[in-house]
Amino acid sequence: MPGSSGAEIYCAGFEFSKWRSAQFAFHLAEWLPEYALPEEELRTHHGNMLVKLNQAAIRVYTSDKYKNRGEAGEIALHAICRDFFGTLPLSPRVFYKSSSNDVIKAFDMVHVRFPESKKLEIWLGESKLYEDAASAIGDAISSVQAHLDAGFLQNQKVLLGPQMPKTTPRYEEIISLFQKGTSLDDLVSSAVFVIGISCTSEGALAAKISDDTYLAKVQSELSYLVDRIEKSGLSKTVKVLLVYIPLASKSELVSAFDIRLKGLQ
Repeated sequence: MPGSSGAEIYCAGFEFSKWRSAQFAFHLAEWLPEYALPEEELRTHHGNMLVKLNQAAIRVYTSDKYKNRGEAGEIALHAICRDFFGTLPLSPRVFYKSSSNDVIKAFDMVHVRFPESKKLEIWLGESKLYEDAASAIGDAISSVQAHLDAGFLQNQKVLLGPQMPKTTPRYEEIISLFQKGTSLDDLVSSAVFVIGISCTSEGALAAKISDDTYLAKVQSELSYLVDRIEKSGLSKTVKVLLVYIPLASKSELVSAFDIRLKGLQ
């Protein structure tokens, strides 16, 4: 089964010579309801918008130990796939939490995409929000390789299938991939494994604007990540899309996001 790979860079940009951490955190907060709430709870009107944001914020996490949490990276990956690739979410990430502070051993994102004149694609995301790129990409590759285990995929099929909204376009075609009797080969051949790497970037840390020097630096950082994926052999067997989000400061973003989140709780 041949694989393939692609890679993209998405940056929050700069303002008044500083990387836009606060603005990025605000944008992530805008996506909270879709990230955290199932479809039947997403119906909003002028009288319940704040309530929905409150519900979503509480489901993400309520812990004061936010520094090592990765939800900001997961929401960023979700938003990028929705905005730039036109995917549709099939199941909210936090739906399986028994409490809002649980860590889930599952895919960080489950979306569907309908390319023109092609069969549908199931986008399975793995997000890493780390200080350094080497640890982030190493752990991401290990996670995806572990997810390719037959037992894990079978369990995910059982969990995810019933959670898919029946209003999803081409629902019958999608749900057939998650039936217990369907070969895992069919699911994997339809899947795109999306690796989101959000980490502190030397290029973003040194830059004040998105100029040629900055772009050259983050392109070099992207090349390193792509090389790690290629050397792992992962892209030889499955379709991989790498999404790189360079941060001037991982800790600054996580802190700004936590402030936004707690303000909505």
